[in-house]
Amino acid sequence: MLSARSLFQEILYHDESFRLFCSIAAGGESQGGWENGRIAALVPLGERAMAPKIARHGADEDKHGRIFLALMRKRGLTPVAVPPETDYTMLLERRGIGLAHDRLRRDEPLTERDIIVYLAHSRVTEQRAAEQMRLLLEHFADHPEIGRAVRMIADDEDKHLAYTHEELLRFAAAGHGPLIRRTLRACALAEIRVHRDVSLAVMAHMRRILGWSRARYALLAAGIHAVYAYELLAGRRRMVTLRMPARRDPLGGPAASAREFA
Repeated sequence: MLSARSLFQEILYHDESFRLFCSIAAGGESQGGWENGRIAALVPLGERAMAPKIARHGADEDKHGRIFLALMRKRGLTPVAVPPETDYTMLLERRGIGLAHDRLRRDEPLTERDIIVYLAHSRVTEQRAAEQMRLLLEHFADHPEIGRAVRMIADDEDKHLAYTHEELLRFAAAGHGPLIRRTLRACALAEIRVHRDVSLAVMAHMRRILGWSRARYALLAAGIHAVYAYELLAGRRRMVTLRMPARRDPLGGPAASAREFA
């Protein structure tokens, strides 16, 4: 039977597919760490109180990248180059979502609007990350090889998502509601398309590595397209609504250590 659990088990138990999966994940997390680090350094004067939280977000992302690399090292595997068509972060930037890397490389303070764009982009992408980690948590929380990593990353992603809700609601209360709504809608539409494209690309690579039949790949591709259609019509609402999180100030304090994975 084709299920999320059986699919991920197949990827997990084959060295080359696991290597590709972890390489893609590590690359995306490390890129997110760099982006948040630069944003923390460039926060405008009026929002400097956010800088430690943004830096904490970046430190968490860097930690996740190290965890995925450590999982590979435990099997004696080394990272592979991330295929461009599977590079979620790069593809989102090409669609104009979030803050451009060229902008972040310049030593010029960001504007308040830039911070809202960053938060809206994070709100949408952290929704996806939190949902994906909850799925892994459901099936692999007690797995002897990856369970600890899944639990730690899932908890962090929930905190990141709560943080974006909290900060965007603060900006909405200050009169930025229309900008936030427009930006969230644009981010969600772009993310849904990029997620579909990346999912299809990753499954194409897994098909080659794992020797899936044409029929099995067609079934997986049909499922990806069905999720895309649902999200385009109705599912994106979960990405654009805001509610005060139960976990208040979730990024207060230092990031948790990941030394046990080194």
